[in-house]
Amino acid sequence: MLRLALILHIFIGSTLAGGGVIAALVMGGNSGLMLLAAALVGFLIAFPVSWKVAQALYARPFKSSQA
Repeated sequence: MLRLALILHIFIGSTLAGGGVIAALVMGGNSGLMLLAAALVGFLIAFPVSWKVAQALYARPFKSSQA
């Protein structure tokens, strides 16, 4: 499950980091430090989110697509 969580973190982390940067820009933050901090917060928040998504995917019962 760790491998799935890390793969999911690639996508979830970049999405949340980008959202944090956009939010910082909308609030008027134009310093590099503020943008970097917003991206770092989004990146770090993505770790537990990715873990929860991986747990939810593993908990789903497997359904065969064969008819």
